[in-house]
Amino acid sequence: MTAKTLAVIAALFVTAASLSSCGNTIRGMGQDTANTVNATQDAGKRVDRAASH
Repeated sequence: MTAKTLAVIAALFVTAASLSSCGNTIRGMGQDTANTVNATQDAGKRVDRAASH
């Protein structure tokens, strides 16, 4: 293989790795947001139960 071919393969690999890590970050942000929503709803339910007693 020539140096140019190896450079293209390396560039494709780096690009794929970058996109993969970006996808993981976005997925993690989605999970964090969902956890925040769930925690807020649970807290609201606890406050509602405490206020009704």
